[in-house]
Amino acid sequence: MARPSHRDTILCEGLKVIHEKGFAGASVRDIVRAAGVPQGSFTNHFPSKEAFGLEVLNLYFEKGRRVMDETVRNRALPPLKRMEAYLDQVIAAHRAEGVHSGCLIGNFTAEVVEGSELLRRRLVEIHDENRAAFAECLAEAVEAGELPADFDVSGTAEFIVAGVQGAILLAKARREVGPLEAFRKLLFASVLR
Repeated sequence: MARPSHRDTILCEGLKVIHEKGFAGASVRDIVRAAGVPQGSFTNHFPSKEAFGLEVLNLYFEKGRRVMDETVRNRALPPLKRMEAYLDQVIAAHRAEGVHSGCLIGNFTAEVVEGSELLRRRLVEIHDENRAAFAECLAEAVEAGELPADFDVSGTAEFIVAGVQGAILLAKARREVGPLEAFRKLLFASVLR
């Protein structure tokens, strides 16, 4: 009789541990303890902590993709309303979580890019995918006449990715969503006019 796989439990509980303690701060022992499984279960499913980190990052990003699909890619709304809906969801999520953990993607970006080329490349892909979604939405806003014809879609999309991640890091440090709210306000009052 085959033994049950603990892979999904390790991933889900490990994501929580890494989000709370950071990638370097979370040991394999912490992860398996949170998952309630023997330490050997980790090495049965993941060849290294780096490989595990990649899977955790992908699992977390799937949630981000769902938020993008519900907001930025939701063509039932006008383009700039989609951008507002996205930022509103980001702010609401961080408010609900108490802001203490920040964004796992931003945390990984700040923490692991020098130590893991595999994770660094994946983070670049994630940031690029987010930038492309914003750029597409902004281009649709130009087409719809919500933004001027000469609007810098690409540069603004890059600014939004950097601004959201920076605001989340500041919110994490301050333990309050004020930086996110300030970014949202400035974005719509000055940039997306």
